[in-house]
Amino acid sequence: MPIARRLYRTFSSANISTHFSRYTTSHVSITSSIHSLIFQPPLFSKTMSYPLVCLGNPLLDLQFDTNAEYLAKYALKADDAILAEEKHLPIFEEAIQEKSLVVVAGGAAQNTARGAQYILPADSVVYFGSVGKDVYADKLIAANAQYGLKTQYMVQENTATGKCAALITGKHRSLVTDLAAANEFKASHLEKPENWAFVENAKFFYIGGFHLTVSPEAIQLLGKHAAENNKVFALNFSAPFIPQFFKDPLDASVPYCDYIVANESEAAAYAESHGLNTTDVVEIAKHVAKLPKVNTQRPRTVVFTQGTLPTVTVTYHAEKDSFDVSEYAVKELAQEKVVDTNGAGDAFAAGFMAGLVEGKDLAQSVDLGQWAASVSIQLVGPSYPFPKQTYTA
Repeated sequence: MPIARRLYRTFSSANISTHFSRYTTSHVSITSSIHSLIFQPPLFSKTMSYPLVCLGNPLLDLQFDTNAEYLAKYALKADDAILAEEKHLPIFEEAIQEKSLVVVAGGAAQNTARGAQYILPADSVVYFGSVGKDVYADKLIAANAQYGLKTQYMVQENTATGKCAALITGKHRSLVTDLAAANEFKASHLEKPENWAFVENAKFFYIGGFHLTVSPEAIQLLGKHAAENNKVFALNFSAPFIPQFFKDPLDASVPYCDYIVANESEAAAYAESHGLNTTDVVEIAKHVAKLPKVNTQRPRTVVFTQGTLPTVTVTYHAEKDSFDVSEYAVKELAQEKVVDTNGAGDAFAAGFMAGLVEGKDLAQSVDLGQWAASVSIQLVGPSYPFPKQTYTA
């Protein structure tokens, strides 16, 4: 029996609700009306004007504390992210036995979408992905509803919502993902009139790199639309295995990108897979920034985060064949305030994209991204405090 189906039977609704309530800051009722919003297509409307559209793999995160020995048992690395192989599948069933288990609404791009909506005015962000018709999707929609995030899920009748085991060792995390329903997203879902209306009205697009494993066609569909209409298109590398093992779909998507976001590990993996023979993040960023670009009306900016080290940005101006290189120091946060760094990169991307939507310049958008990451890591999981905190420069 597939792992997603086994998990669906193993997790009772009551059990998962118990764990999930430990995560949410305030309880959100899952009513039949919300359920109908998830599983019934919305009425077509020309008035939809959400400025930011996000695309990714919606997942329910199963987060628990473990140790180096457990990682070694499954040949996992700290601060890494992989797709589950057969040998990793027992992790999901073992997770539900863990006393430290916390169930979190996850998926990297969904985390970013939720965070951006936290910062932006109401009705600013819409998120696309694929889920099962199950209680796990209910949990995702409930968490997103708390933030005001609109979801336009593609719903799979016979496949359960995807899961991600987040194995926490101290301040580090290792992510193991079973995509399940998330793996069944199709570009045709975007092309439905009620969904394409969101695309046409949006001005900014953010793609989680993990979706390169699912539907490169959907990414390129949005990329072409953005380029043809001079809209902002951003992509996150998301994990080292993306440039390593999904090099071709990544390379096919980069020409549409106005902004590329990654961390230092992902940058290093890109350099290795593309034979750059350097580990210097600025040199890697320059190479990526100068790659061919479809929309020549905008320069390309590459943003590399480095944890507590400075965030590096490189913007390439093709008309002058020149680079703007900047570094932005990360404000120090007392270690006793750091609760969970899982999702810090997603939070940075949330703040950064929110800054772009608000019309902030590059420096201000980076600062907003760093602020969002700082706020998020003081809570369990990729989440934000309520009552809402407000960014100040």
